[in-house]
Amino acid sequence: MTPTLVRHRPRRASLTPAEACARARDWAEIQERMLVPLYEAVYSRLEVGSRTRLLGLGCGSGLALLIAASRGASVTGVDTDRERLALAKERMAPEDGPRAGAQDVDLVDGEVRDAAGAAGSPYNMITAFQPIGCAAGDTEGLGPALEEAVELGERGSAVVLTGWGPPERCATAGVLRVAERMRGSGWRPARRDDLEDVASKAGLKPDGSGRVACPFGYADLDSAVRGLLSTGLYSAAVRATDLAQVRKEMAEALHPYVRGDGTVWMPNVFRYLIARTP
Repeated sequence: MTPTLVRHRPRRASLTPAEACARARDWAEIQERMLVPLYEAVYSRLEVGSRTRLLGLGCGSGLALLIAASRGASVTGVDTDRERLALAKERMAPEDGPRAGAQDVDLVDGEVRDAAGAAGSPYNMITAFQPIGCAAGDTEGLGPALEEAVELGERGSAVVLTGWGPPERCATAGVLRVAERMRGSGWRPARRDDLEDVASKAGLKPDGSGRVACPFGYADLDSAVRGLLSTGLYSAAVRATDLAQVRKEMAEALHPYVRGDGTVWMPNVFRYLIARTP
């Protein structure tokens, strides 16, 4: 299921096993942390804590799960990306012993229905932290997984959907257009009602929304390119041309955001919608 900018997986056939592992690690070590302000804002608003039984769709390498678990929540993450799930397992059980809350984390390698019963009782919170609204078809792609997840939740459970904010408030939108120019991603600007449309199709009732600033900051230009490549949004462009050409085009698009000390900084705004299961 994972991601849009932040989690739109490439076709497996396009990467060798070594390349897939490298991309997954770039995701976990560089790109995933960019949405921490979004995770924190949602968890604070919904008062995530010891009574929370959370199901995370497209959990990837597990940073959002770990943050929820550190608040006392019992969390289950599901994904079909084995490379990222392997990193999530490393993150939950580091060499120096289990982290706080890690004992309350279940990772499911498979589809959403495979997470049934993992929490011991129905979930009362479902999250889809893969921001939609920057790639053609991403809203439709989320629908089936969301419908399955709703069946595993309590009545009235919170369902959190996330998406990109207006293109004029997301500096990264200009860099994403590189893939479109290279006949790659099917990029499109986010629409105002993307999240509401997905919720409506899944039979969910909106119950609040918000916007969160999530700047993308990188140590240098190479880190920015690697981080953005790890999202998978440029994979089709790489297949259509070659990796060297895509990296060159990305570096040129990133140049306006390189600061005097060599770091890269791109302001972005993301939206979230809280809906309720019937």
